[in-house]
Amino acid sequence: MKMSRFAALTSSLLLAAGTALFGAGQASAAADFGYVALGDSYSSGLGAGNYDGTSGNCKRTNRAYPALWAAAHSPQTFSFTACSGARTGDVLSGQLGPLNSGTDLVSITIGGNDAGFSDVMTTCVLQSEATCVSRVNQAKAYVDTTLPGRLDQVYSAIDSRAPAARVVVLGYPRFYKLNGTCTAGLTEGERAAINGAADHLNAAIAKRAADHGFTFASVAGTFTGHEICSGSPWLHSVNWLNIAESYHPTAAGQSGGYLPVLTNAA
Repeated sequence: MKMSRFAALTSSLLLAAGTALFGAGQASAAADFGYVALGDSYSSGLGAGNYDGTSGNCKRTNRAYPALWAAAHSPQTFSFTACSGARTGDVLSGQLGPLNSGTDLVSITIGGNDAGFSDVMTTCVLQSEATCVSRVNQAKAYVDTTLPGRLDQVYSAIDSRAPAARVVVLGYPRFYKLNGTCTAGLTEGERAAINGAADHLNAAIAKRAADHGFTFASVAGTFTGHEICSGSPWLHSVNWLNIAESYHPTAAGQSGGYLPVLTNAA
């Protein structure tokens, strides 16, 4: 596992401030910290609102955890290329440009769209419990057979372009609080199947991240008590007025669910 480059930066700055052995040029070099945020809608901030109009359909927002981390820590460079709807192939073809040998921190969420997240949720909302569970099992089979190779391609590309970076791979939350306050919508069996699929996906992502020497950062803990059907959800349920935001973190989910996890792992 790679040492935290942000921790190394902090130590360098303290040392530079405490000794006259460091000249101005060296102190300036210590402050040269680059952060690149890659990934899908969970990284771009879909669901949190206040979208940057220049990001178009990528739906990036300053309420997303990468932007919040950058605002709090002021890296010298911050490149935010995460995009709503992105799959592994989209990261490879359109998001890796800012990575280089000087990149110190990379964060990413990816894999949910490859596994058919959107279609799974649509199937479960509109069709029977049996059909929902069948579709969930199809997605889990994809995660077992195909997704690992695609994650390997992304992780290898990141490591090749930014070999000195600390790479934090963030997971996905469980969507539902079981036996919660929801009285309509999905059945309890459907909710349990969807939560199981999220755990299955996270386990696969964590394994591939570890095999590449990256840090996997689970958000299951921070979202516990804030799932759909809880008294204080940090995830949108079905939003018929803005269907794309359904099952995505709210602004509170980004700041309370994702940001602390990245901060602890960076």
